[in-house]
Amino acid sequence: MSGTVAQSRSAGVRFRDRIGTPGTRGAARVLLLGSGELGREIAIEAIRLGAEVVAVDRYAGAPAMAVAHRSHVVSMTDRAALRALIEREAPEVIVPEIEQIATSELVALEAEGWTVIPRAESTRATMDRERIRRMAADRAKVRTSAFRFAESEDDARRAARDLGFPCVFKAMMSSSGHGMTIVRSEADITAAYREASEHGRVPNPRIMIEEFIDFDREVTMLTLRHYDPSGAITTTVMDPIAHVRPGTLYHESWQPERFADPIEESLRRTATAVTDELGGVGIFGVECFVARDRVYFSEVSPRPHDTGLVTLGSQWNSEFALHARAILGLPYVGPEPTTPAAARVILGSEAGWAPTLGGLSRALAPPGVRLFFFGKPETYAGRRLGVAVARAPSIELARHLADEAARIVEAEIRATYPASSPGAHV
Repeated sequence: MSGTVAQSRSAGVRFRDRIGTPGTRGAARVLLLGSGELGREIAIEAIRLGAEVVAVDRYAGAPAMAVAHRSHVVSMTDRAALRALIEREAPEVIVPEIEQIATSELVALEAEGWTVIPRAESTRATMDRERIRRMAADRAKVRTSAFRFAESEDDARRAARDLGFPCVFKAMMSSSGHGMTIVRSEADITAAYREASEHGRVPNPRIMIEEFIDFDREVTMLTLRHYDPSGAITTTVMDPIAHVRPGTLYHESWQPERFADPIEESLRRTATAVTDELGGVGIFGVECFVARDRVYFSEVSPRPHDTGLVTLGSQWNSEFALHARAILGLPYVGPEPTTPAAARVILGSEAGWAPTLGGLSRALAPPGVRLFFFGKPETYAGRRLGVAVARAPSIELARHLADEAARIVEAEIRATYPASSPGAHV
């Protein structure tokens, strides 16, 4: 990891040296808005540090709900419902973990004194591709691909012709590649526009069209804004994480990925510039393309990143442990050494309720392999049900071990509850 750089922007989170007891007046209460597999790991690490965790999602049985002190099922795009829940729980920090949230209400709540991680405006910006891309290009002054925005298929067609083929159509609000298509010719435009406008996290006729970068490697720079032991806000950048996306969805990542010193320094500068512009505290996943000797900023998530699941094996403090420490106002001193590790997702193969996962004795046989299952009550073809993480003396061996373990695990549907059945969400 890089060294740390002092920053002056307010974090919203107060620096602390002690923490209260969950369930009492002095508890450090964390409200998770979104309780998926990444949220579950945040909850576990926050609880380890003594926090009281409340998990919220749109459906019962979400992964983080299994470990939190309390949970609620709420439509987080409903401003009134979101506000009512926050006022009822009175959390010390509000932690958005997904994109489908009424971010305008978070902005209003923050103005009233509530603390949103990393900041409400940063959360809103990173959930809107136009806001974040203009912020990166105009304020953070980092290199990006050429881009356009379109509000109809005809607009998109003109933008694609302007940028040239191939180009990339993206939904305005998305994650993990949802709503994204590589457009290689005019014949692809109709389907790509429909995918971007209808299948992002929130349907929106306005989409982004981006120049296709013929990159050599796609990397995530996990970047932590946090307190140091003196109470100053600092920025620490982790070793690069490389990842592979067959199609557009995350499937595999490994850390550390090595680059020549000038490229690695450019990656660190890009990550620091973007996250310092966003402000607040916590982990940010800064995605970049490396094309020969150039680094391009792509996207940023103001929370632990799916590609960072590899840090469950590669770092003493995973991205989730670091995020929990930062959002609770506890100090951190880095950098830490990184151990070669790789992660490979375990996917569902069919739709149904209550999947069982088999082949575990063979998958866990090699030394250095761990399995993390998410406990999702419903599955479908391609849904992430878990991840295999492997540590080894080399990245090549770690990737092989993680890939083999993930391929051995088989998901089987043994229960076919109808969607209306109470048993479907247990």
